[in-house]
Amino acid sequence: MTTTKAGLTHIDASGEAHMVDVGDKAETARSATATGYVKMKPETLALIREGNAKKGDVIGTARLAGIMAAKQTSNLIPLCHPLMLTKVAVDIEEDAALPGLRVTATAKLTGRTGVEMEALTAVSVACLTIYDMAKAADRGMEIGGITLLEKSGGKSGDFRHPGA
Repeated sequence: MTTTKAGLTHIDASGEAHMVDVGDKAETARSATATGYVKMKPETLALIREGNAKKGDVIGTARLAGIMAAKQTSNLIPLCHPLMLTKVAVDIEEDAALPGLRVTATAKLTGRTGVEMEALTAVSVACLTIYDMAKAADRGMEIGGITLLEKSGGKSGDFRHPGA
């Protein structure tokens, strides 16, 4: 992979966006984990916990939406390569300190390019789905903290977010 203008791989020397050619890169096992949260009123969290949200199973639906989104990342992010993911896991846990729900997604494959965008997309869409399903009870929910926690594999090696 050639790093071009200002160290950005998707910008060529003339400043134009382009899709990176990964054809010559070695296939390696790669994984990425991302996180984010949806902060809400305690009573909204109780509604979700008790399964009383008007639209149904918030956590189950958000988990499925996150998995589906990871598989569609290349259709959503213009310069992402379509990938044959071997695993996508989306975990959603209650976080009383927010209060709200914390979403963590992990994407894996053996391939020529990383899966950071797939993990981040899974988290983003899962959080948006939580908001959509609970907005009737709480339009003031806050989505935030969407962060790559770690990635492994590839030429650039491993990364772990300093706050992880």
